Amino acid sequence: MITITAPEQVAGLPLWPVLVVIGALVAFNVINNRLAPEDHYLLWAVGGSLGLLALGLLDGNTWTDMGLGWNYLIPGLVWGVASVGVVTLGYLLAASFRKGRDAMHDERVSALSGPRLMFQALVQVPFGTVLFEEIAFRAVLFSMLARRFGVVWAVVISSVLFGLWHILPAIGTHEQSAALGSVVGKGARGNILAVLLSVLTTTIAGVVFAGLRLVSGSVLAPMGLHWATNGMGYFFSWAIIRFRHRHRRRRT
Repeated sequence: MITITAPEQVAGLPLWPVLVVIGALVAFNVINNRLAPEDHYLLWAVGGSLGLLALGLLDGNTWTDMGLGWNYLIPGLVWGVASVGVVTLGYLLAASFRKGRDAMHDERVSALSGPRLMFQALVQVPFGTVLFEEIAFRAVLFSMLARRFGVVWAVVISSVLFGLWHILPAIGTHEQSAALGSVVGKGARGNILAVLLSVLTTTIAGVVFAGLRLVSGSVLAPMGLHWATNGMGYFFSWAIIRFRHRHRRRRT
């Protein structure tokens, strides 16, 4: 398990670097979800990741503090690969039930061609979403918080912020997912409930990701779980939608 410098050893560290990182994340979230063209996302994500790592180093965090130490590379890979396997099995199990297939049916995926699906799942998700969010929340921010307040508070605060990070992306998702819409309802009320549900589930996910980062000592472990949850979700949703469309055509 990774060892992070105890807060009493770095007593008196200023809070403003943490606030700078949080402010940068807020700006990135708004730009990415409301202002920047979608095809610029990878550029923003890679550039943002490098910028956050620079802020983490300037704050006095080591590569090991941020879960990027070479000594923890192998454990991180092992935990990451194992996470991909577990999530894949979970999706396969869910897909064997009607309600599980309904839950994975996302109309946003239905319009993707095969090549676009591969790009989305194997490039956009790992090198955009996963890379940036894990560097931001489980590497830089987590390390900065742990050195100031201890590991427990680092897990709590980073996970809550990770949940709040998903407010903008969650708006309107109940309209693309029939399963989600059936749970939260339609209209403004459904939208609010969908956002609250997204914040809750991603906060819990943040705790799990942080736990993997601590157990393995590397952000590669939560990266594996994070990619599997999103990337495999694309594959299964796409396959289910295609299967249902073909089945309907045969019946007609």
